Amino acid sequence: MIHQQTSLFAAGAPLLGGLDGLRRTPLGDGAWIDVLPGWLSGADDLFAELAARVPWREERRTMYDSVVAVPRLLAHYGAGAPLPDPVLADARERLSGHYAAELGEPFVSAGLCYYRDGRDSVAWHGDRFGRGATHDTMVAILSLGEPRPLLLRPRGGGAPARKVPLGHGDLIVMGGSCQRTWDHAIPKTRAAVGGRISVQFRPRGVA
Repeated sequence: MIHQQTSLFAAGAPLLGGLDGLRRTPLGDGAWIDVLPGWLSGADDLFAELAARVPWREERRTMYDSVVAVPRLLAHYGAGAPLPDPVLADARERLSGHYAAELGEPFVSAGLCYYRDGRDSVAWHGDRFGRGATHDTMVAILSLGEPRPLLLRPRGGGAPARKVPLGHGDLIVMGGSCQRTWDHAIPKTRAAVGGRISVQFRPRGVA
């Protein structure tokens, strides 16, 4: 059995910190990432609440001649839908305010992915459905639960992947041309890791 490990600063009531500590890394071709470790304290308690209360669904997709289960659980909250915890609504509002001048519009939706253990993953991809395929945009991801590495590489490969460990309330924002010119992934691992939930905040028309 895999036991969920608790970070010293991740237990307790969920509480957001400031965004002044965001650090930007240019990736090239107009793409960049902002990273802020531990933006949300009490993230492990929020992880446990969401894991138990969110109406998770398992999707199935056709792959070659077979229909296979997507290796993670999913939930989606569209524009205007109440989020499953008030701190997530607060996070979305704060991110919208912080990036208002640069993004020019608010974050309106929230997609949740539940990686139950190291067998759950997401393959290389960019959020290129909708406006992300043709326009610069942003996707902000709040990570809860056990750390898992987010890998980033230029679209089509050709360069070593960058690794950003995310968990226990860490925040990453992928911006500029990142969704068009770079891909990202959460790889499978044989290590004994507990669950992780990523909360992805997106503007209108980006999926």
